[in-house]
Amino acid sequence: MPENRWRTAGITRPLLDRRRSSSTRIQGSYASVWVGRHLGMPRYGAYTDLNLSFIFVPIWYDDSMTIMMAFQTPEIEVLGLTTIFGNVSTEDATRNALLLCEIAGRPNVLVAEGSHEPLKGGKPRVADFVHGSDGLGNIFHPPPAGKKSEKSASEFLVEKVSQYPGDVSILALGPLTNLALIYGDPEAADIVFTCGADIVVVGINITTQVRFTDEDLSELRNSKGRHTQFICNMCKFYRDWHVKSDGVYGIFLHDPVSFAALVRSDLFTFRKGVVRVETQGICVGHTLMDQGLKKWNTMNPWSGYSPISVAWTVDVPGVLAFIKELLMKP
Repeated sequence: MPENRWRTAGITRPLLDRRRSSSTRIQGSYASVWVGRHLGMPRYGAYTDLNLSFIFVPIWYDDSMTIMMAFQTPEIEVLGLTTIFGNVSTEDATRNALLLCEIAGRPNVLVAEGSHEPLKGGKPRVADFVHGSDGLGNIFHPPPAGKKSEKSASEFLVEKVSQYPGDVSILALGPLTNLALIYGDPEAADIVFTCGADIVVVGINITTQVRFTDEDLSELRNSKGRHTQFICNMCKFYRDWHVKSDGVYGIFLHDPVSFAALVRSDLFTFRKGVVRVETQGICVGHTLMDQGLKKWNTMNPWSGYSPISVAWTVDVPGVLAFIKELLMKP
């Protein structure tokens, strides 16, 4: 990114990471939230002695891929999945989360359903033309046998953060409505980004640099990965949409990149600044970052807020190799 004072952060996937200190970390996405425990991965680098927990939210193709990656990472104990609207309805996200747990052989992972609409109400956007009417590329898998938790997503998040004080990380891959009670819910995003937590965001300007080409998808399908056939079948609808809409022969890996930033932060560089989200007008949902190159001498909408970390650069080959390594595990 150039050295402008004002900069669009392009935030897609906030990740909340609570450590043993009083601080909280959030790193992000626009689709999903999951909860699990980090059993020995490093804050910066390949794997350390931190003991953390995690949480996910809505479920379509790249969220599904990310959840499978988490299940394939032995250093992580997934405590549960929380769902939210995004490119699918909250109900569909819950169904898909339960389905993924069954396919992965993890039916005991708790799934808690979240809010059905933004903080200010209104009908959530559903992009079935991108992700299929089922949110999984129109594979129309039989419905899951499992049932959602009786607890709401917000209740579940509070319970797990209290159960593991200082050890919970929240990888938020969707609207931040569940955390506040971006794209799908700008009011909730602005509340979270200015709440004073230790936050890391991975913007769409970063995630769109990393994608699977048709060759990568063929390599994935021909591998001995445990879930690669399901993943490739699910991604076909999304891949075909990109070919028709913008001539891209492949798929973007938004949520897997956000997961990589959590687990392998050594593959990214970060900068700090105050981030706000526009909540009205023609730029609603637009994220802006003040890099603090000038000190304010009067109170204004930017003053009084703590800076957060924003992903600035990404090691594309390194992230691709990391994603493939996890997905191709037999």
